[in-house]
Amino acid sequence: MRFISPKVDYAFKKIFGSSQSQEILISFLNAIIYSGEKVIQSLTIVNPYNPGQVLSLKETYLDVKAILADGSLVLIEMQIARVSAFSKRVIYNVGKAYTNQLGIGEDYFSLTPVIGVTIVDFILFNQTPDVITQFVFQEKTRKFAYPDPELQLIFIELPKFKKSLSELTSLSDRWIYFIKEAVTLDEIPERLGEVSEIELALNIANQANMTVEEVEAVERRAMILQDERGRLTYAKEEGREEGRIAQAIALVMRLLKKRFGEISAVITSQIENLSIQALENLAEDLLDFNSLADLEKWLERRI
Repeated sequence: MRFISPKVDYAFKKIFGSSQSQEILISFLNAIIYSGEKVIQSLTIVNPYNPGQVLSLKETYLDVKAILADGSLVLIEMQIARVSAFSKRVIYNVGKAYTNQLGIGEDYFSLTPVIGVTIVDFILFNQTPDVITQFVFQEKTRKFAYPDPELQLIFIELPKFKKSLSELTSLSDRWIYFIKEAVTLDEIPERLGEVSEIELALNIANQANMTVEEVEAVERRAMILQDERGRLTYAKEEGREEGRIAQAIALVMRLLKKRFGEISAVITSQIENLSIQALENLAEDLLDFNSLADLEKWLERRI
């Protein structure tokens, strides 16, 4: 068996947001929101995954949305790469879903809670080792809950989950392991298969049960997401490199001014165009300079 990765948003939508995924989603949400208690008994998936549309899915369509029996709306999102203002975007999406319930002239009593479940493949909260974190409105000092539990944010940070297959105990453990490790499996492990909903999810994720078009679409999407993650990593590294260069230039200029006084604009420009390695070498070599002429000769050899 070969399984697609649930971390790819196309695959996530297929597994958790298909017309046959109700029981899967109920089990997953009960595990994450209610610690495995069977609070959610039924739900309706909004805009379910359609295999015929897989090649034209929009990013906003890839979120899984469900309406619970009590009218509450749940938004589930899979995000593999950290992007700018991501935490603000999560709040915006949940807030927008909440306010969009109300039409002009409608009563506030018709509003129902919105729960945002966000799964990320990066560390979002360094303040805690917990894999699952939940945020609700509460009084700051006394910690009592706001009268109406209208908005709730739940995050699952996959990198924090370190358990092996043999260490899985809770239902949430099994679901998080499935999301993180399904792509590495070559069969359905007994520890996961004993939960019928996870077994069904693995069967949906089995490439043998997918069309060629679906598999190709998932693979293309995975490549796009990986390229995006690589681009963000590169940009971050570039930013760090630029920071190191700026610090090195500042250090060299301070040392030169302290030793020789004001430095001409021409020499300053030449120094600013040096590589990080050349700047580090200059910081050492300038201790041997007796005059600005020595500095100019040093620069000429490297330009």
